[in-house]
Amino acid sequence: MPDAFAERHRRPTDPAVTIFDIIPNDAADLAHVTIALNVATPGTVRVTTADGSTSDVTVNPGHAFPIRARRVWQTGTTATGLRGLA
Repeated sequence: MPDAFAERHRRPTDPAVTIFDIIPNDAADLAHVTIALNVATPGTVRVTTADGSTSDVTVNPGHAFPIRARRVWQTGTTATGLRGLA
């Protein structure tokens, strides 16, 4: 089925077009910068954002946590079942 919005310039507030599993890694950026994170279990997620700042955020399951993350760190991350929305 054709996507009527495929040619439109995407904005960070647009809905996700891809969802991917995240394996936290201290040395590698994600394949996509996220617009949100989702987790299976609650906990802390250490992220580096699109602008390069690094911080810990607390994420609860069942909700998309809006954040433009380019890296999810293994060190400091306690939440599990991480998924990226981009």
